Amino acid sequence: MKLTTAGESHGKALVAIIEGLPAHLPVREEEIDAWLALRQGGYGRGARQKIETDTVQILSGVRGGFTLGSPVCLAVENKDYANWERYMAPQEADLSARRVTCLRPGHADLAGALKFRQSDARNILERASARETAVRVAAGAVARGLLRELGVEVRGYVRSAAGVSDEKEYTFRELEGVKRSPLFMPDEALCRQAMAAIDAAKADKDTAGGVAEIRVQGLKSGFGSCMTYGEKLDGALAGALMSIQAVKGVEIGLGFAAARLRGSAAHDEIFYEQERGFYRKTNRAGGVEGGMSNGEELVLRVAMKPIPTLMRGLASVDLGSMQPARAATERSDVCAVCALEVIAESVVCFVLAQKVLERLGADTMQEVKERYEKLP
Repeated sequence: MKLTTAGESHGKALVAIIEGLPAHLPVREEEIDAWLALRQGGYGRGARQKIETDTVQILSGVRGGFTLGSPVCLAVENKDYANWERYMAPQEADLSARRVTCLRPGHADLAGALKFRQSDARNILERASARETAVRVAAGAVARGLLRELGVEVRGYVRSAAGVSDEKEYTFRELEGVKRSPLFMPDEALCRQAMAAIDAAKADKDTAGGVAEIRVQGLKSGFGSCMTYGEKLDGALAGALMSIQAVKGVEIGLGFAAARLRGSAAHDEIFYEQERGFYRKTNRAGGVEGGMSNGEELVLRVAMKPIPTLMRGLASVDLGSMQPARAATERSDVCAVCALEVIAESVVCFVLAQKVLERLGADTMQEVKERYEKLP
């Protein structure tokens, strides 16, 4: 299964093409729209989320609510394009207006302008923008439906926002309904503290980052491989999560904490009972050993840096004059860690669906389910 996305932040639309989905997978626009709405929510989001409500259009590959086995094309219209058509039109665009030459530290502006030989960073930032993740969330919602057919469920929450961290360990069940929280944080007191910290950053015309934790329950063992590095499940998950805009770190299981422990405290001892088979009493590996799922719950954490578009602008250089300047400002979020959590869930769903189909290889959902049920 393969995903390709296209589109600019202020262009006509964002598009995703999913190849390799089996036939007869249920796909519901309203479910995709619900995840798109979650991506736009959360405390600390910017003004753009109030301008447009994202909804999906299924352009191909689905008929009567079920996949056909052909490529599925999803589109999310940029309703703000009406205000940007003059500057972003594919043909008669005004290239002299809305230029960005005061480069933003932490963004793709400088490296992208040099790489693609652009004198206007607008031609870089429009694609580098996290707006692109809208269609990755749409594609992830489709993949989530495939996993659900197999009894695999994905949940997540915000573990840290604006420097306020929740160090409690929650069960999968305790995370149900967490997205009703303004910051997707289970602890109400910590949520209020984090909201206050975000308010303080906003008052200073600054931004804040955070950490999201993603959990997966119900995935059987053996997905991924230890035989080649390209087939490793943790490699695929980490790579996909690191591809999310503004992400600077990924942990699986104990993550970096494992490096500070002795082996006796870092690994999960193995037990066996005839009725339940092999099992572990701990899950420090986060559900992955040797590049393969081991049947335990997957536990992943993803760290997001503060958004690089600050309303007060950092010291920078003007790309045209090469003189000192203040970085450009655009309408932006103060803290988008809730969006990160939704995007990370979606990315994990897609990678897991890919790994399932790689191993089971089937043309229809019925075949996928039958083959999955036969696995130990």
